[in-house]
Amino acid sequence: MQIPIEKVEHIELRAVVNDTDTARVYGSGLLDVYSTPAMVALMEKASMELVQPYLEEGYGTVGISLDIRHMKAIPIGEEIHCISKFTGSEGNQLTFEVKVMRGQDTVGEGIHKRYIIDEKRFLSKIK
Repeated sequence: MQIPIEKVEHIELRAVVNDTDTARVYGSGLLDVYSTPAMVALMEKASMELVQPYLEEGYGTVGISLDIRHMKAIPIGEEIHCISKFTGSEGNQLTFEVKVMRGQDTVGEGIHKRYIIDEKRFLSKIK
């Protein structure tokens, strides 16, 4: 299944860092700052939402790799936004450039890969 790269540009999701997004809550650190696991989840969500409208009914995507850098600590209450840009595909593997920003400051960035799946077939294999 091919995604029409010429039609897909990017998506931008906005969020406010809340107390459930912190390193302390995720167990990835001791501080009440935006955690890397929360940032990863936002990057994956943006990428999934970007391509889902182009897939046939019954198909979805699953994340298979993420190579990121988390470069800035963000406190609770701050607004952030995630930009995911579809950059290409090889068969059913999709590649995205992802970036989380606070204003003009880069919080984190990297490359994310997802795989197109037939949802019923995928679920039948894991039971």
